[in-house]
Amino acid sequence: MRKFRKVLDGLTTSSPASTLGSPSCGSGAGTPTAAPTPKEIDVQETLQSENFQLCKTVRHGFPNQPTALAFDPVQKLLAIGSRSGGVRILGRPGVDCYCQHDSGAAVLQLQFLINEGALVTACADDTLHLWNLRQRRPAILHSLKFNRERITFCHLPFQSKWLYVGTERGNTHIVNIESFILSGYVIMWNKAIELATKTHPGPVVHLSDSPKDEGKLLIGFESGTIVQWDLRGKKADFRIYYDEAIHSASWHHEGKQFMCSHSDGSLTLWNLRNTTKPFQVTFPHGKIQKDGRKESCKPILKVEYKTTRNSEPFVIFSGGLSYDKAGRRPTLTIMHGKAITVLEMDYPIVEFMALCETPYINEVQEPYAVVVLLEKDLIVVDLTQNSFPIFENPYPMDIHESPVTCTAYFADCPPDIIPILYSIGAKHKKTGYSHKEWPISGGTWTLGSHTYPEIIITGHADGTIKFWDASAITLQMLYKMKTSKVFEKPKPGEGRAAELVEEDPFAVQMVSWCPQSRMFCVVGISAHIILYHFSKYEANTQIESLEVRLQCESEDVISPSENENDPCFSESGSHSPQAHHQQSVSPVSGTTEGNKHSIPCLKVKDRMVRVPPGYQAELVIQLQGIDGEPPQQITSLDINSAYGLLAFGNCNGLAVVDYLQKTVLLCMSTLDLYGAADPYQRLTRSPRRHRQSTSEFCMRGLSNFYSDSKKRIRTSYQSLTELSDNQQSFDMERSKSPTSVHYPTSLHNDPRILPEPVASLRASHCSPVFYLLDNVKGPGRKLSLPTDLKTDLDHVNGHCTSPTSQPCSAGKPRAQMGAEGPRLTRRGPGRPPFRKAQSAACMEISLPVSHTEGYASRRAMLQQLHGVTMYSHDEHHTGAPYCWSEKAESRENSFSRSRSSSVSSIDRDTKEAVTTLQFGESYGRKSDALTTPCLWVGTSLGIALVIPMSIPTDQEERMEEPVTFGPSGAVLMLKGSVLHLSFLDCSGTLIQSPYEVWRDINAAEDPDRPRKRKLVHFSPSSSQETYADGHLAVVCSEKQAKVFLMPSQSCLFVHNITESSFVLRADVVSVCNSVCLACFCANGHVMTLSLPSLRPLMDVNYLPLTDMRIARTFCFTNGGQALYLSSPTEIQRITYSQEMCDNLQDMLGELFIPIETPEVQNRGFLKGFFGGNATTFDREELFGEASAGKASRSLAQHIPGQAGMEGMKVAAGGVVGELARARIALDERGQRLGELEERTALMMTSAESFSKHAHELMLKCKDKKWYQF
Repeated sequence: MRKFRKVLDGLTTSSPASTLGSPSCGSGAGTPTAAPTPKEIDVQETLQSENFQLCKTVRHGFPNQPTALAFDPVQKLLAIGSRSGGVRILGRPGVDCYCQHDSGAAVLQLQFLINEGALVTACADDTLHLWNLRQRRPAILHSLKFNRERITFCHLPFQSKWLYVGTERGNTHIVNIESFILSGYVIMWNKAIELATKTHPGPVVHLSDSPKDEGKLLIGFESGTIVQWDLRGKKADFRIYYDEAIHSASWHHEGKQFMCSHSDGSLTLWNLRNTTKPFQVTFPHGKIQKDGRKESCKPILKVEYKTTRNSEPFVIFSGGLSYDKAGRRPTLTIMHGKAITVLEMDYPIVEFMALCETPYINEVQEPYAVVVLLEKDLIVVDLTQNSFPIFENPYPMDIHESPVTCTAYFADCPPDIIPILYSIGAKHKKTGYSHKEWPISGGTWTLGSHTYPEIIITGHADGTIKFWDASAITLQMLYKMKTSKVFEKPKPGEGRAAELVEEDPFAVQMVSWCPQSRMFCVVGISAHIILYHFSKYEANTQIESLEVRLQCESEDVISPSENENDPCFSESGSHSPQAHHQQSVSPVSGTTEGNKHSIPCLKVKDRMVRVPPGYQAELVIQLQGIDGEPPQQITSLDINSAYGLLAFGNCNGLAVVDYLQKTVLLCMSTLDLYGAADPYQRLTRSPRRHRQSTSEFCMRGLSNFYSDSKKRIRTSYQSLTELSDNQQSFDMERSKSPTSVHYPTSLHNDPRILPEPVASLRASHCSPVFYLLDNVKGPGRKLSLPTDLKTDLDHVNGHCTSPTSQPCSAGKPRAQMGAEGPRLTRRGPGRPPFRKAQSAACMEISLPVSHTEGYASRRAMLQQLHGVTMYSHDEHHTGAPYCWSEKAESRENSFSRSRSSSVSSIDRDTKEAVTTLQFGESYGRKSDALTTPCLWVGTSLGIALVIPMSIPTDQEERMEEPVTFGPSGAVLMLKGSVLHLSFLDCSGTLIQSPYEVWRDINAAEDPDRPRKRKLVHFSPSSSQETYADGHLAVVCSEKQAKVFLMPSQSCLFVHNITESSFVLRADVVSVCNSVCLACFCANGHVMTLSLPSLRPLMDVNYLPLTDMRIARTFCFTNGGQALYLSSPTEIQRITYSQEMCDNLQDMLGELFIPIETPEVQNRGFLKGFFGGNATTFDREELFGEASAGKASRSLAQHIPGQAGMEGMKVAAGGVVGELARARIALDERGQRLGELEERTALMMTSAESFSKHAHELMLKCKDKKWYQF
């Protein structure tokens, strides 16, 4: 328990650095600092570093880029290898284990040690690994690295400890599985083939022992050569030379025949009695052409020959289609007698395997299913039914059905939300599956004790939203909906719709969900927002729509070359964005000339539609473009069901919508939110030579698009506060303000003497521009108000809010332009007409983690991260490289002298985007004594604004009276783009946003008891004493985190999170009955900071940011959990809680279960006598060191592995390892001795009983004559 005594109040304007929480008040990176305080309070923090540990928990989804497949027929486990070196082991639902090779080499082949609890993997780096599966987290026991030969094929006979390894040179080596040491027995390629053969047979592509005789090994070479090698005699029994290359081979269970697949699409059946020519040659898909020749076919990559007792054998193969049928999908062919069934697959086939009843290859196989591993799917075909239906896959293998574009993670949800979502989603499940149980049923899994409701939401490129039950580290589909159903289908040839046919106009960018009220909001790539409510009943409804024009027409200011100080203002054109309210769904019919091309590209359905139970669309908000250019992408969103408000923003501004009244309340540019309190000086800029289009603006990381010098411009007010003794005059250029005002230094603290617009803003508290004024001393200072100032405060602060009012006005004209003045046109940059949705699953680039990589590479990185194409002013000019002119240098001196001459000029674009929004009960101004509904706005320039609201409390008044907004009362500043906003009470408890309790609006209503809105509010504290102290605001940006005390707006704590990188995701989460700030940085570090002191608790270099997918999908949640999209098809969940790491073993499933190996079938005396029993031989005697000798040390290198905590800690060598093995051996020996003793006792009892009965029979028959029997 540690106590922190920090500031509450009493900071004056004479210490602006402390009040604003500038970096100067901190003691350095990673050091929380505090301002002096006249008041003190005790904040008890319970979290310590011991409460945190980072580890992976489970991975969901389909293995990305699969390469290999294996099945254990006794344990019923399935293993899938991938190109990235991962291995997924699947059993019954809940049994899902992920293993990763440290080398990252692709997995070429997998071999189970059947019913032994072990797995052998062969990787592309020519290394064999033995995995121990008898523990919940498998670990490598041994590794064997081949140095001089490449591994091409492996084969492990059932109940054998000798592994056959074929190589690229055509040699076959033998490895002891127990010791993982190479045997001296080697089958060289030149001995396997005839000496007269001059050509190399090629790599080994097949190895298998004969079902009839384990001492016979069938070796298949790529060139078409097949050799049966006598292991005892060390010679070849027969050799087959075929013209076509071999891809695979499969034995008949009797060992008298085998079948091969070839590169010409043929299947050959060979009989061991006559190996000079094939017994049968078939082209399953090859037809005879008119000229009598067979049409050419594709190779048959694999064939399996499986027998049954009561019917014809199964011949299952992949490939073999004719070349002339272009566009045919990959197929799996099942030949059963004369019936041929061709199953078309959606993706190319990687591998398939028939599942059989017995593990013995010399018994009737009786296949009951076929596992087919596709490039992006896993299916299991039921062979017991004639129609060959597929089994319903219980694993979440369809996460990537459409590329994932966004994720959201919610822990500790209301307990009733999961059952109701599942019940509704179950009604829309597909039918036609096999009625049998899922055949992969190995392992055990039980529901752990530390579980709570968790939901993961994924948004996809086709507009699909999927809800997943993620409780107890499992994943199961709950509910699926399509946002595209809200819109009309684009018809080909209809203008812009024709451009969108092949694109992804419905791709989901972000989601906002309130589990308590069940309100759900979706942001699409077409700059549209869809608001859904939840209902258990179907309904007929008409979807209402609003069109919002959130784009500044005036963007660029042209400075006359002769006199830069002459003010010029555009006479026409709106400085503030426009809002168009449309109650009907159809586009605006009477559009103005300037808005004739701003019709949204997606058309909302304008008719009554029948919606099923579940989430039902209530309102669609579409942003309008200007002059035919599409609108900017939406970068932030928040919804509050208690207020009935929805807020969103982009790089142009902010809009607030009342979804209860279906009206636009607020619609203005980001700059208008400041009024005169804009802390940044935005200078005039030269005109752009060409109109450039901008792609969608980023959601995170916007501040990093600017050079280091530009970042200093954005914090220029801080530099000015430190120059109070500097006698240099500050002549700030006039931009767009109609006047420039002279302030006498003796009067600048008196708001009564200031000009009216400035005084009114000064009275609203905390305007950073006036801290700048306070510190610039000396008479005669001339200072113009910041760029794009608005003097119409009523408009600036959004009082144009009546539901029946006209769209928000553009504000008063700035100034009248003289006839001789040039006409200025200011246009916001657009983006290309459309682009394909950037899936979070399809971006893989290398990132410069260090800031020394350069501005261009860093900007390219962030463009990939956020899908942004930034066009700076300097990039539109050709000529000399970046340099500073004398005018620019003089301008720079007025801000900061620490500029680097290697960066671009100050004319670089300083567009400010709204990056985060948060509704909540807070204090809008310093003078407020009680909390009021507020909207907190975070921008890309590191500004956090507080906009107070006035919301009618009565339900009837709420539906009729407008919601009004007050002036921006608080302006807080940080370094970097603001990422997250949260609120704590003075005891350090997280304050939840108010919400409305869910009510089904489609349910039958009782006329006597009308339903009312039930709102739940969370005040900072129930205690009046603590309530009067205010609350804490936690603000986190890309570079630092700050804790402010409201309403005094004092900065209590500052922590510089990173200097060389930047934060990608930050959230305030609850862990161990307390709260902390969790951050994920671009350099791969995962950090947690205590609250409110911002003391570092954990800093782990978890994973380097190798691709943008991780950055776009990483998200934290309560309970110390997080997730991200580790590949285009997989979700990786991690935990940073020590408690969950400790309980993880109990939550994971068991892979290995002790099961008795099935006994060999009794073939009968006659069949065994005439058919020949399968002979066995002692492999140990043949391959052991005593007879075969030692292998060359340079051929392969043995690498001992670690088996984990539950297995042997040292697997090879050492006293501990020997003792562990001896102990295990003794336990096994004792167990066997116990079984032997029991069997001996049973035999003795049986013998005694037999002796007794025999004696009785003897006595009975002793005196009888022979004729009496």
